[in-house]
Amino acid sequence: MSETKTICIVGVAGFIGSHLLEKVLRERDWHVIGIDMVPPTKIQQLIGAEKKWASRFEFHQMNITEEASKLKALVAKSDTVVNLAAICNPSEYIKQPVNTINSNFTDAQDCINFCVEFKKHLIHFSTCEIYGRTLSSYGLDPKDPKNYLLDEETTPMIMGPVSAQRWCYACAKQLVERLVYAHGTENDLKFTIVRPYNWIGPRMDYIPGVDGKDDGQPRVLASFMTALMKGDPLVLVNGGEVFRTFCFVEDACEAVMRIIENPDKSTGHAFNVGNPNNNIQISKLAELMINMYSRITGKPKGTTVSISGLDYYGKGYEDSDLRIPSMKLVKQQLDWEPTTSLETAMEETMKVFIEKYSDKLANLKRDADETATAPSKKAKA
Repeated sequence: MSETKTICIVGVAGFIGSHLLEKVLRERDWHVIGIDMVPPTKIQQLIGAEKKWASRFEFHQMNITEEASKLKALVAKSDTVVNLAAICNPSEYIKQPVNTINSNFTDAQDCINFCVEFKKHLIHFSTCEIYGRTLSSYGLDPKDPKNYLLDEETTPMIMGPVSAQRWCYACAKQLVERLVYAHGTENDLKFTIVRPYNWIGPRMDYIPGVDGKDDGQPRVLASFMTALMKGDPLVLVNGGEVFRTFCFVEDACEAVMRIIENPDKSTGHAFNVGNPNNNIQISKLAELMINMYSRITGKPKGTTVSISGLDYYGKGYEDSDLRIPSMKLVKQQLDWEPTTSLETAMEETMKVFIEKYSDKLANLKRDADETATAPSKKAKA
């Protein structure tokens, strides 16, 4: 039996939080304090007096920026605090850079300060975007691993110009990492930083017009799934030339569990949590998803269309070219490595998208088509 702990998960009702909560409740006897500002839709199946873990889970719907005293009391009751709260959507970086910076830097500070005050283990979620662009993208030898492999302890972090608002998220996340490290040095904060690499799985992201804003731009996988289910072309921003590395959320949550259970090995470190075997160019990802969707549903294969980053996101868009994590440190400290292939992870994710959204999107498209083709009503003379 594992040691009984109380884990506070800030952002428990989101994609990662919901999977981490489920793993904790099903596999450990820990108590969980869950915090989120949105209704607990993604964790509804885990809530209820009839559940065997009902006495071990309490949910607080609250805004941590407005209820600092309540957050302080909940942190004080916990052994470990996992902070997942963030804005992490490229379209928001361009449209709302001030809110992006405040949400990812300013709003994280209460949680950090309370962990310092009460001597709690803080597990702060950062992003692989803090590395910026690779050295190879600036003309250095692309075959030399030190120019493209992202190492937690040695890789320099290179962002674009200030005028490229796309980097406001990465810069805010990098600065809060430096603040966490500073508290570790000055105030003996026990911390671990997690840098996720495109975790995917069921319950991720949203679909515009269904459970997200009509004018929203979800991240790449949800964007591609929306297009496939509506029968629209998959949009390749700048031709889909960049690469991304995807990690199945169940693999990734196992790494987080090991961080929680082994503070003697995880404290004071930042860990890459990704799957370097699942690195793929976005144009090839579109091809993979088109073929897989057709195989799963029996529908004709979809198409793609290329659009510039300026037209898709607006002025100030840039992107990182390649994100391949070094796994040396996380393997050394936690003996963790991912096991799920991209094809398996993608199929698991796509099937849930199809089950949840296909009928709703078909109805939305039918209504839109009927509206577009309906004759206009003219006033009678």
